[in-house]
Parts: sequence; C-alpha cells; structure tokens
Amino acid sequence: MVSNKQVILKDFVSGFPKETDMYVTTSSIELKVPQGSNGVLLKNLYLSCDPYMRPRMTKGEGSYIESFKPGLPIVGNGVAKVLDSENPEFKKGDLVWGMTGWEEYSLVTAPRLFKIQHTDVPLSYYTGILGMPGMTAYAGFFEVCTPKQGEYVFVSAASGAVGQLVGQFAKSVGCYVVGSAGSKDKVDLLKNKFGFDEAFNYKEEPDLDAALKRYFPEGINIYFENVGGKMLDAVLLNMRIQGRIALCGMISQYNNDKPEGVHNLTCLISKRIRMEGFLVPDYFHLYPKFLEMMIPRIKEGKIVYVEDKAEGLESAPAALVGLFSGRNVGKQVVEVATE
Repeated sequence: MVSNKQVILKDFVSGFPKETDMYVTTSSIELKVPQGSNGVLLKNLYLSCDPYMRPRMTKGEGSYIESFKPGLPIVGNGVAKVLDSENPEFKKGDLVWGMTGWEEYSLVTAPRLFKIQHTDVPLSYYTGILGMPGMTAYAGFFEVCTPKQGEYVFVSAASGAVGQLVGQFAKSVGCYVVGSAGSKDKVDLLKNKFGFDEAFNYKEEPDLDAALKRYFPEGINIYFENVGGKMLDAVLLNMRIQGRIALCGMISQYNNDKPEGVHNLTCLISKRIRMEGFLVPDYFHLYPKFLEMMIPRIKEGKIVYVEDKAEGLESAPAALVGLFSGRNVGKQVVEVATE
C-alpha cells in the first residue's frame, strides 16, 4: 500500500468554476491489479486540462460524456506508466495516454488507452499535439472542413491546444488563416510563432462583425468553432457561399446557466453553409495515419507547439479553472511525476 494524492470534485458547479470547487486529499492504494479484473494500474505522469471538462462538473443529462461524481477524483486525459496489468493489451513498463484519474496512481478497470510508441518526443505532447487535442484539430479540419488550397480560414480561441494546430494545418495546405485570441501576447504568438496571416484580440473589438469584415473582406470559407455565442453569430454573417463550420467547442457558453441564443442561422440557408458538430472518438481509427503525418513534422520543426505547464497535482485545480479566464498560454498541462 502507498499513499495516493487525489484531486476531488467537492460538488456540482454552477456558474464560473473556482479552485475551491475541488480539493486535494490523500488516500492509499495497493500497487497491484486484482486478478482477473482486466484492469491496469497506472502511475500518472501528466494530466491534461481541457475545456470540455467544465460541463462534466455540472449535473447534466443527455450529454455525450457523463458528469464527474462529487466526492471522487476528477477524470481526464493523461500520460501514464503501467505499473501492473491484468489486461492482455498492456504490460508493466508500457507508456500510455488516455483517460485516467486526477491522482498519483489510478486503477483503470476498462482501459481506454493508447500505447505510446514514439518516446523520442516529449511525453507531455501526448496530452496535446499527439493526443486528444491534436486528433481533434486533425479530424475537425481535414475530415469535417475538407479544406482546399487558397481558402479563407478563421479559427477562434486560436492560441489554445487545438486552435494553434488548426492554424498550422491550414497554412500547410495553402490557406489564408486568421485567428482570434484574448490578449496581445496571444495575438503576437499566433502571428510570430504559429504563422497565422493575421490575428486579433476579440476583447478589443466592440463589433465582431466589423472586425471579421476587416480581416475577411471577401468572406470566410472555413470556420473552426471553439467559442460559440456572439462570435458564432458574427461569423455566420461573414461566411462565403458553401462555407463549412466545424463545431469543436463553445467555451463562452460552458459557465452560463442558460446558453446564449444564436440569431443568424438563416445564413445557413441563404449561403448553403454546412455546420457540423463532431467528437474526436469517432475519428480515433485515424490515429495511426495522424501519427505518420505529425511525428516527422515535429522532428523537422515544421510544426510548433506551446505548452503551459503547471507543476504538481496541487496546482491542478488552479490550472483547470484558469482555462476559463484565458490565463493559460497554449496547451495547459499538469506535471504530476517523472517516469
């Protein structure tokens, strides 16, 4: 038996989440998987903070993913090392990424894990560029948006874990790309590090419709949606005929008890726009193809990625809450332990 530090959800959350909605406690765990359980015991190395986790903090029905359970550890994507296994697909010493607990050690009885084959890149990348956010960017842009060279692409929340990759994917196929973000530093990052053609701070734009007309005088072919609300409404007015919108997330709505309405949906009809929601697990069968593309690009420096690392499990509540005020710059990761 060893001690096991954990991040627990205190109760369901209404409105903006606070650090005090979670607490850190210490329990104990046996470093052995029960025989015949098909489970694996993980030592968690990195944990991923993602916007989709906010709706899981609310008592919800009809969602694609179940709510967290108050009194139990928060669950999310992470990178871990297998310490013991009763599952034929995993053996002791394997490095994996996938769903795990916000704790030092997790006993996972129904593993939804990917074995990490490429260890010559930072392991933390499997919470981001080589994990769920990377696959989200890849599937949403290439599979849902079906880009063509020369098209005009707009990405909201563009400096986040997904947006920074969508912009670089768009540039790689010859598109013109503009991103929005919430600070001058993030705007500079988009233009100077990620190669966006233009970027703007949405907080400094009282009229989003006018801002988009400034950057896209001829309209938008592809919108990669991470924000929702007023931004989506403004984008609809600026889409080109037969434009495509990939609905990835709507972070502006996650803390609202009552979501904002969207008013310009008739544009979908008049401009023959296709707006499609998607969930990354539907595209996990493409993961080997995705890695084939990404690993060489990372090694050759053809794609760049920015992480915002918090140290230690105690820092996890603040790191998660910070997503919703835009405190993070790049992919928010929590480093729990070293191998």
